[in-house]
Amino acid sequence: MNKSQKEELIESILQISDRVFRELLPIVPKELLELDLTMPQLKVVLLLFLNGPLRMSVLASGLGVSLATTTGVVDRLVERGIILRESQPDDRRVVLCHLSDKGHKLTSGLWRSARDRVRMLLKAIAPPQLALLAEALESLSQAGIVTKEDAIPKTD
Repeated sequence: MNKSQKEELIESILQISDRVFRELLPIVPKELLELDLTMPQLKVVLLLFLNGPLRMSVLASGLGVSLATTTGVVDRLVERGIILRESQPDDRRVVLCHLSDKGHKLTSGLWRSARDRVRMLLKAIAPPQLALLAEALESLSQAGIVTKEDAIPKTD
């Protein structure tokens, strides 16, 4: 396969993935609207759900805003009982944020809804194609493990 054919194949895959995402997304907006969170609040919740506990400075970096702005967003989430903020016993300057039980329940519900939608789509696929899809997704996952330049760092 030459470079031009590979580029055409990649473009075809991207077009297919666009169609798949359009199938998956209709359930998400309904779930997100029920959350009653601002976009920065949702981003903090998702960062914590996907990465586990994070320092305030790492959250600020992930959001692309100042530490003061992040503190305001986190304050409102703490007030609502969605996340917990804790100082480290060995260094009180370090503030670590993590999801509360309520926050885990909230994000797990979103994750479950999306997963159920994917399961419904996968059930419509014949077993041989499912095996190919599993192989392709594993390859994509392995490529992602190798190329995580944009990942949120766990520490400063």
